[in-house]
Amino acid sequence: MCVRPTPETGFDLEVPVLIIGAGACGMVAALSALDTGGEILVVEADAAPSGSTALSAGLIPAAGTRIQAAAGIDDNADLFAGDIQKKAKGENPQELVDLLASNAGPVVDWLADRFDFPFSVVTDFDYPGHSRRRMHGLPTRAGRELVDRLRAACEANGIDIVCKRRAVTLFRESDRITGVEVEGPEGPERIGCETLILACNGFGGNREMVARFMPEIETALWFGHDGNKGDAVIWGEALGADCLHLGAYQGHGNVATPHGILITWAVITEGGVQVNIEGKRFWDESQGYSEAARAALSQADGIAWTIFDARIAGVARQFQDFKDAEAAGAIKTAETPEALAEACRLPASALGKTLAAIPSDGTDAFGRTFAGAPLSAPYYAVKVTGALFHTQGGLNVTPEARVKHTDGAAFPNLFAAGGAAVGVSGTGDSGYLSGNGLLSAVVLGFIAGQRAALDTKKRLSVAP
Repeated sequence: MCVRPTPETGFDLEVPVLIIGAGACGMVAALSALDTGGEILVVEADAAPSGSTALSAGLIPAAGTRIQAAAGIDDNADLFAGDIQKKAKGENPQELVDLLASNAGPVVDWLADRFDFPFSVVTDFDYPGHSRRRMHGLPTRAGRELVDRLRAACEANGIDIVCKRRAVTLFRESDRITGVEVEGPEGPERIGCETLILACNGFGGNREMVARFMPEIETALWFGHDGNKGDAVIWGEALGADCLHLGAYQGHGNVATPHGILITWAVITEGGVQVNIEGKRFWDESQGYSEAARAALSQADGIAWTIFDARIAGVARQFQDFKDAEAAGAIKTAETPEALAEACRLPASALGKTLAAIPSDGTDAFGRTFAGAPLSAPYYAVKVTGALFHTQGGLNVTPEARVKHTDGAAFPNLFAAGGAAVGVSGTGDSGYLSGNGLLSAVVLGFIAGQRAALDTKKRLSVAP
């Protein structure tokens, strides 16, 4: 990755709005730019649009949507912003939090109304840190469906997404970006642009950068998209751009091992617990699944067993990943704690005492409060480990998603969104509120696309 002056030989192709990356962020940006009257080209390194979105549950947190209203949920942007800041202990820039919280609802409604996305709200369990039920998902509750629907919307509206093109060089004149060079099957190509949107995700797939900025998680399983090599941050540093909270990340402590399948955190929020290989609980699981990565990795062999029951499994089956885990044999079942211990090769006595000590209504020794029905037969268990899913730090941006210089001034035609930009997860892992990744992707993507298209139209209208 490098930054060079504009080539004297010019460009092979020139476009008004160029977007690097065809995950949810890049495709939302493209659709937003289209609705603003922009002409767009999206370049994607992979053979097909994917990104981190395809590996997620595809859930977008948003407040005050018509979808929530139809479900009888009273929510608003102020409540949402408060939840974000509370989870991150106030470490986020308030302006960015307010921007994302206030725009998430309109963007979700826009996708639903303009492109017929059949969103519904997850209403049968609560995500940690959210004071309202505001997670909006598609029928399969799988990120792959979100990617596929965004791709179909782009194709139906004539937006070109050119795959197998990895951007390797940015060209500049002073602080204006003039184009990029991409590597493709037929060699390098140079594409000029009026505006550039970086939607090329984070740096979790760059082990050197992970070790540099978040050494506490560098040995964790990498469960994100391998294309997350930190291109945006590398370019940003070369350009003199400001970066913020590069130590922030989303972990997850509930990935089935060795199967590599994500197990929804609903199995915990509905009353499940985690034990180590000694059959003992080791932390307050209600803190969240991002913190759970380090908690699980701190145990012997870096593993834990997540224990729940048939009722909770019924809730979890709305997620395709959970059904995949069952089909793969990752989920163990038994009629008694002793039989479950045998199936999981855990000490029967210790596991029995652990399950018996869970209060049906009250607070335990770890400070976790339980309410509702206690775990009951048949019991379920899955062997899990901690993983790194997504980095949450990145390029610092203005409310228009423009990349900032280190002195606070904005680049005139460079935008960043999603994993390329700083998120609202504070400075580490504990500030991650469920859905923060897609929140930043769709909202900043929408804003970046809109502003890039408006800037381009204005610039071209005054060109000689």
